[in-house]
Amino acid sequence: MTRTATVERTTSESSVTVTIDLDGRGDSNISTGVGFYDHMLTALARHSGIDMTIRTTGDLHIDGHHSVEDTAIALGQALRQALGDKRGISRFGDAMVPLDEALAQCVVDVAGRPYVVCSGEPESQTTVLIGGSGVPYAGSMTRHVVESLAVNAGLCVHLRLLAGRDPHHIAEAQYKALARALRTAIRIDPQLEGQVPSTKGSL
Repeated sequence: MTRTATVERTTSESSVTVTIDLDGRGDSNISTGVGFYDHMLTALARHSGIDMTIRTTGDLHIDGHHSVEDTAIALGQALRQALGDKRGISRFGDAMVPLDEALAQCVVDVAGRPYVVCSGEPESQTTVLIGGSGVPYAGSMTRHVVESLAVNAGLCVHLRLLAGRDPHHIAEAQYKALARALRTAIRIDPQLEGQVPSTKGSL
Protein backbone atom coordinates (compact mmCIF):
# COMPACT_ATOMS: atom_id res chain seq x y z
CA MET A 1 0.00 0.00 0.00
CA THR A 2 1.43 3.35 -1.02
CA ARG A 3 0.25 6.36 0.94
CA THR A 4 1.14 9.18 -1.39
CA ALA A 5 -0.72 12.09 -2.96
CA THR A 6 -0.23 15.08 -5.22
CA VAL A 7 -2.54 18.07 -5.09
CA GLU A 8 -2.52 21.12 -7.35
CA ARG A 9 -4.54 24.16 -6.34
CA THR A 10 -4.75 27.34 -8.41
CA THR A 11 -6.73 30.49 -7.65
CA SER A 12 -6.42 34.14 -8.66
CA GLU A 13 -4.26 34.58 -5.54
CA SER A 14 -1.86 31.63 -5.65
CA SER A 15 -0.73 28.46 -7.37
CA VAL A 16 0.24 25.52 -5.15
CA THR A 17 1.55 22.03 -5.87
CA VAL A 18 2.01 19.60 -2.97
CA THR A 19 3.35 16.06 -3.16
CA ILE A 20 3.62 13.95 0.00
CA ASP A 21 4.57 10.44 1.10
CA LEU A 22 3.27 9.47 4.54
CA ASP A 23 5.81 6.68 4.84
CA GLY A 24 8.87 8.73 4.02
CA ARG A 25 11.80 9.91 6.12
CA GLY A 26 10.77 13.52 6.59
CA ASP A 27 12.68 14.74 3.54
CA SER A 28 11.43 18.02 2.09
CA ASN A 29 11.86 20.49 -0.73
CA ILE A 30 9.75 23.52 0.05
CA SER A 31 9.39 26.97 -1.52
CA THR A 32 6.43 29.21 -0.68
CA GLY A 33 8.04 32.63 -0.99
CA VAL A 34 7.68 33.17 2.77
CA GLY A 35 11.01 32.19 4.29
CA PHE A 36 9.92 31.54 7.87
CA TYR A 37 6.96 29.46 6.65
CA ASP A 38 9.36 27.36 4.58
CA HIS A 39 11.34 26.83 7.79
CA MET A 40 8.21 25.75 9.67
CA LEU A 41 7.03 23.38 6.92
CA THR A 42 10.50 21.87 6.76
CA ALA A 43 10.25 21.20 10.50
CA LEU A 44 6.75 19.80 10.02
CA ALA A 45 8.03 17.37 7.40
CA ARG A 46 11.11 16.31 9.35
CA HIS A 47 9.34 15.66 12.65
CA SER A 48 6.23 14.04 11.15
CA GLY A 49 8.30 11.72 8.96
CA ILE A 50 6.25 12.83 5.95
CA ASP A 51 8.21 13.52 2.75
CA MET A 52 6.99 16.82 1.28
CA THR A 53 7.62 18.69 -1.95
CA ILE A 54 5.81 22.01 -1.98
CA ARG A 55 5.88 24.78 -4.59
CA THR A 56 3.80 27.90 -4.06
CA THR A 57 3.71 31.13 -6.01
CA GLY A 58 1.34 33.85 -4.91
CA ASP A 59 0.50 37.52 -4.58
CA LEU A 60 3.36 38.29 -2.20
CA HIS A 61 3.25 41.93 -3.29
CA ILE A 62 0.16 42.11 -1.06
CA ASP A 63 1.44 39.99 1.82
CA GLY A 64 2.07 36.35 2.63
CA HIS A 65 -1.46 35.53 3.82
CA HIS A 66 -2.84 33.91 0.67
CA SER A 67 0.30 31.88 -0.04
CA VAL A 68 0.47 30.58 3.54
CA GLU A 69 -3.25 29.75 3.76
CA ASP A 70 -3.52 28.16 0.31
CA THR A 71 -0.47 26.00 0.93
CA ALA A 72 -2.04 24.71 4.15
CA ILE A 73 -5.29 23.96 2.32
CA ALA A 74 -3.49 21.96 -0.38
CA LEU A 75 -1.38 20.13 2.20
CA GLY A 76 -4.53 19.18 4.11
CA GLN A 77 -6.16 17.89 0.93
CA ALA A 78 -3.04 15.84 0.16
CA LEU A 79 -3.08 14.35 3.66
CA ARG A 80 -6.71 13.32 3.26
CA GLN A 81 -5.98 11.67 -0.09
CA ALA A 82 -2.85 9.88 1.12
CA LEU A 83 -4.62 8.53 4.22
CA GLY A 84 -7.25 6.86 2.03
CA ASP A 85 -9.72 4.82 4.10
CA LYS A 86 -7.35 5.08 7.12
CA ARG A 87 -7.18 1.33 7.63
CA GLY A 88 -4.54 0.30 10.13
CA ILE A 89 -3.56 3.76 11.34
CA SER A 90 -3.07 4.49 15.03
CA ARG A 91 -5.54 7.39 14.66
CA PHE A 92 -4.57 9.30 17.82
CA GLY A 93 -1.34 11.17 18.54
CA ASP A 94 -0.14 13.30 21.43
CA ALA A 95 3.13 15.21 21.70
CA MET A 96 4.70 17.85 23.92
CA VAL A 97 7.65 19.74 22.45
CA PRO A 98 9.93 22.37 24.03
CA LEU A 99 12.05 24.97 22.30
CA ASP A 100 14.06 26.80 24.94
CA GLU A 101 11.50 28.78 26.95
CA ALA A 102 8.56 27.74 24.72
CA LEU A 103 6.53 24.60 25.33
CA ALA A 104 3.66 23.36 23.14
CA GLN A 105 1.38 20.35 23.32
CA CYS A 106 -0.65 18.94 20.42
CA VAL A 107 -3.21 16.15 20.32
CA VAL A 108 -4.42 14.86 16.94
CA ASP A 109 -7.36 12.59 16.09
CA VAL A 110 -7.64 11.51 12.46
CA ALA A 111 -11.37 11.41 12.98
CA GLY A 112 -12.65 12.54 9.58
CA ARG A 113 -14.47 15.31 11.48
CA PRO A 114 -12.52 18.57 11.46
CA TYR A 115 -12.28 20.47 14.72
CA VAL A 116 -9.58 22.78 16.04
CA VAL A 117 -8.84 24.29 19.43
CA CYS A 118 -5.78 26.55 19.69
CA SER A 119 -5.04 28.16 23.02
CA GLY A 120 -2.36 29.78 25.11
CA GLU A 121 -0.74 32.18 22.64
CA PRO A 122 0.11 35.60 24.10
CA GLU A 123 -1.88 38.44 22.59
CA SER A 124 1.30 39.83 21.06
CA GLN A 125 1.67 36.71 18.87
CA THR A 126 -1.29 37.81 16.74
CA THR A 127 0.42 41.01 15.58
CA VAL A 128 4.09 40.04 15.41
CA LEU A 129 5.88 39.63 12.07
CA ILE A 130 8.57 36.92 12.00
CA GLY A 131 11.35 36.61 9.45
CA GLY A 132 14.40 38.30 8.03
CA SER A 133 14.60 39.81 4.58
CA GLY A 134 11.70 39.17 2.24
CA VAL A 135 8.05 38.55 3.06
CA PRO A 136 7.45 38.12 6.81
CA TYR A 137 5.31 35.46 8.46
CA ALA A 138 2.48 36.86 10.59
CA GLY A 139 2.31 35.22 14.01
CA SER A 140 -1.47 35.09 13.70
CA MET A 141 -1.13 32.67 10.78
CA THR A 142 -0.13 29.62 12.85
CA ARG A 143 -3.67 29.16 14.11
CA HIS A 144 -4.96 29.77 10.58
CA VAL A 145 -2.58 27.18 9.13
CA VAL A 146 -3.69 24.57 11.67
CA GLU A 147 -7.36 25.31 10.95
CA SER A 148 -6.89 25.14 7.17
CA LEU A 149 -4.89 21.92 7.44
CA ALA A 150 -7.34 20.25 9.82
CA VAL A 151 -10.49 21.19 7.90
CA ASN A 152 -9.12 19.85 4.62
CA ALA A 153 -7.49 16.73 6.08
CA GLY A 154 -10.38 15.83 8.39
CA LEU A 155 -8.41 16.17 11.62
CA CYS A 156 -9.40 17.08 15.15
CA VAL A 157 -6.51 19.11 16.58
CA HIS A 158 -6.00 20.52 20.06
CA LEU A 159 -2.91 22.73 20.15
CA ARG A 160 -1.90 24.40 23.41
CA LEU A 161 0.96 26.75 24.07
CA LEU A 162 1.98 26.11 27.68
CA ALA A 163 4.87 28.57 27.84
CA GLY A 164 6.73 30.92 25.55
CA ARG A 165 8.07 34.43 25.08
CA ASP A 166 10.02 34.56 21.82
CA PRO A 167 7.65 34.58 18.78
CA HIS A 168 9.97 32.38 16.68
CA HIS A 169 10.26 29.81 19.48
CA ILE A 170 6.50 29.83 20.06
CA ALA A 171 5.65 29.12 16.42
CA GLU A 172 8.37 26.51 16.02
CA ALA A 173 7.31 24.62 19.15
CA GLN A 174 3.73 24.64 17.87
CA TYR A 175 4.64 23.28 14.43
CA LYS A 176 6.92 20.61 15.89
CA ALA A 177 4.28 19.49 18.41
CA LEU A 178 1.76 19.19 15.56
CA ALA A 179 4.31 17.22 13.54
CA ARG A 180 5.12 14.75 16.30
CA ALA A 181 1.44 14.19 17.16
CA LEU A 182 0.64 13.68 13.48
CA ARG A 183 3.55 11.24 13.14
CA THR A 184 2.03 9.01 15.83
CA ALA A 185 -1.55 9.34 14.57
CA ILE A 186 -0.87 8.36 10.94
CA ARG A 187 1.57 5.51 11.56
CA ILE A 188 0.45 2.00 10.75
CA ASP A 189 -0.31 -0.10 13.85
CA PRO A 190 0.42 -3.76 13.02
CA GLN A 191 -1.91 -4.91 15.81
CA LEU A 192 -4.87 -3.47 13.93
CA GLU A 193 -4.21 -5.77 10.95
CA GLY A 194 -5.74 -3.30 8.50
CA GLN A 195 -8.85 -2.54 10.54
CA VAL A 196 -10.34 0.94 10.66
CA PRO A 197 -9.73 2.24 14.20
CA SER A 198 -13.35 3.16 14.90
CA THR A 199 -16.41 1.36 16.24
CA LYS A 200 -18.31 2.94 13.33
CA GLY A 201 -16.22 0.99 10.82
CA SER A 202 -15.17 4.12 8.96
CA LEU A 203 -13.42 7.42 9.59
